[in-house]
Amino acid sequence: MGLPFAFASHFAPALMNQALDLYRSGFRPSDQLEHPYAMLGVNVFAADEEEEAQTLFSSLQQAFINLRLGRPGKLPPPQRGYADRLGVLERSILEQTLSSAVVGTQETVTKGLEAFAERTGADELMLTSQIFDHRARLRSFEIVARGIGQERVERRGVPEDTPSFLA
Repeated sequence: MGLPFAFASHFAPALMNQALDLYRSGFRPSDQLEHPYAMLGVNVFAADEEEEAQTLFSSLQQAFINLRLGRPGKLPPPQRGYADRLGVLERSILEQTLSSAVVGTQETVTKGLEAFAERTGADELMLTSQIFDHRARLRSFEIVARGIGQERVERRGVPEDTPSFLA
């Protein structure tokens, strides 16, 4: 089919490469689309400090572990050092579900998103952040946007105030 493709790699990264390969190998140009076009979901957690970004990420980690262990519920508040206290089973759950997450400071997240897009050949990324505190979530997106804007200027020479759809 000659249509765009979107994949929920933000919670099913283990199947992402296989899904992309199937889409690209089976793609046939159409009136809507001449070449394959893939959009991938990515969890992103950005903060001014690495430790704070990891703490924000812990809410989603807890939620996935709870869901996989039969205890679904609301997004839990973050816990500093959460991942350090996990056992083998819990770590395995997170590797299966969240291995594509990008977590860290502006520099870390910008490089991580760029590497993810390059590694997968994604044409578009859909960023998501299940962060417990709304202000921290907004701040995370601000940090990501600033990093992407700065990267765009450095790589392409595009003015920062240029809307992304024109760049």
